[in-house]
Amino acid sequence: MPEQSLKEKTAKGLLWGGISNSVQQLLNLAFGIVLARILDASDYGMVGMLAIFTAIAGTLQDSGFSTAIVNKKEVSHKDYNAVFWFSFLTGTTMYVILFFSAPLIAAYYRQPDLIPLARYTFLGFVVSSTATAHSAYLFRNLMVKQKAISQIPALILSGTAGILMAYNGMSYWGIATQSLIYIVVINASFWYFSPWRPTFELDFRPLKEMFGFSSKVLLTNIFVQTNNNIFSAIIGRLFRPKDVGFYSQANKWNTMGASLISGMMNSVAQPILSQLKDNDNRQQAVFRKMLRFTSYLSFPAMFGLALIAPEFIELTIGTKWLPCVPMLQTLCVWGAFFPITTLCSNLIISKGKSDIYMWNTIATGIFQVIAAILVYRQGIYYMILTYACINIVWLLVWHHFVKKEIGLSLWNAIKDTFPFAGTAFISMATAYTITLAISSLWLLLAVKTAIAAFLYVGIMHLLHSKIQQETLNYLFKRKKS
Repeated sequence: MPEQSLKEKTAKGLLWGGISNSVQQLLNLAFGIVLARILDASDYGMVGMLAIFTAIAGTLQDSGFSTAIVNKKEVSHKDYNAVFWFSFLTGTTMYVILFFSAPLIAAYYRQPDLIPLARYTFLGFVVSSTATAHSAYLFRNLMVKQKAISQIPALILSGTAGILMAYNGMSYWGIATQSLIYIVVINASFWYFSPWRPTFELDFRPLKEMFGFSSKVLLTNIFVQTNNNIFSAIIGRLFRPKDVGFYSQANKWNTMGASLISGMMNSVAQPILSQLKDNDNRQQAVFRKMLRFTSYLSFPAMFGLALIAPEFIELTIGTKWLPCVPMLQTLCVWGAFFPITTLCSNLIISKGKSDIYMWNTIATGIFQVIAAILVYRQGIYYMILTYACINIVWLLVWHHFVKKEIGLSLWNAIKDTFPFAGTAFISMATAYTITLAISSLWLLLAVKTAIAAFLYVGIMHLLHSKIQQETLNYLFKRKKS
C-alpha cells in the first residue's frame, strides 16, 4: 500500500473515530446526568451486578472470530457466513442457559428482583449475535464513518427511552431498556451499512482455520471482561447494592473518558498495524506515532477529569453521588494509561501473537482477583487503588513483548509518553493550586479547566511538539477543504 494512502486512511480513521467517540461521550454525558439525577445508587447497583454475565456472554458469542477475520489476508463470503451462524447460535444458546440460571444469579447476590431483570437484560445477546459478521466487515474495511453514523441514532433513541422510563418510576428497568434498545438500533444500522448478507449455508469449516488464533483471543477477552467487571461482582456479594452503584457510577465516567481515546485508536490501530506486520521498521514507526498521539490526548483528558471530578459530580448529578469522587479520581489515573495498554495489545494481535495477548491478560486478571480478595476488608477504595496500581505497573510487561516484536526500547517508549504525562501533571497541579481560594463551584470548574488546558497546550507549543502541530495542521487543513 502506498505511504500516502496508508497515512490518509489512518488520519481519516482517527478523525471519524474521534468524531464518533466525542459525540458518543457527549450524548452519554447528557443522558447519564439526567438518569443519575432521577435514579439512585441502588438502581445502578442492580444493573451493575449483571454486568459481568453480560460481558462474558457477549464475548462467547463472538469467540474471537471477528478479530481473526480482520487479521486474515483474504476473506471470503464463507468466512463471514460461518461467523454469522456461529455467533447467532451461540448467542441464542447463551440466552437460554442464562435464562434458567437467573435464580442462581439472584441467590448469589441475595437479590430476588434480579431474576426478571436478568432475563430481560440478557435478550441483548440474541439481538447482538445477528450483526457480529457485519460489524467485522465494517471494521476490516476501515468503514469508521459508517460505524460512527450507526452509533448516534442508537444513543439518542436508547437514552430517550431510558430517561422516560426512569422518570415514570420504572427505576432500573429504564437502564436495562436503554441498553437493549441501543443494541437493537446499532445492529440494525450495521446491517444497513454493510453490503454483506448471510446465506442459509451452515458450513463451519472456515472456522477451523481461524480457531487457533480466535480461541486465544476468546479466552483473553473473557479474562478482559472478567477483569473489567470483577469488582461489581465482588462488591455486589460483599457490600450493599448502593456500594455497587457508587462504583458503577465512578467506573462509568472513567470509562467514558478513557474510551474516547482508546475507541478512536481501536478504530484504526489493528487494521493498520496488521497491514505492516511484515515490515518491523515501518510498523515500529507507525506504532510510535500512534503512541505519541495517544499520550498527547489521554494524559491531559484523564488527569483533567480527576482534577475537576468533585465539582463535576456535584454540579451534574448531585451531592448524593459525592462518595464516588475518590473512586473516580483513582480510576482516572489508571484510565490515562489504559489507551496505551490497548494500543500495545493491538500491536501484539496484529503480529498474530494471540497467545501472548492471552497469557498476559490472564496473568493480569489473576493478580487483580487475588489482590481484591486480600484487600477487600480495607474497603472499596483500597480495592480500586490496588487495581489501578497493578494495571499501571503491568505496562512494563506489555512493553517487554512490544520490544520483542518490533524492537522498541523502553527508553524510546518513555520518551514517547513521558513529556505528555509530565506536562499534563504539571498543568493539573498548577490549576489546582491556583484555584484553591475559589468557592463557587461553577467558577471553580470553569477556571480549573481553562487554566489546565491553556498550560498544557502552551507548554506543548514551547516544547515544539510535532504531534500537536501535525494534529492542528490536519484539522485546519480539513476545515479549509
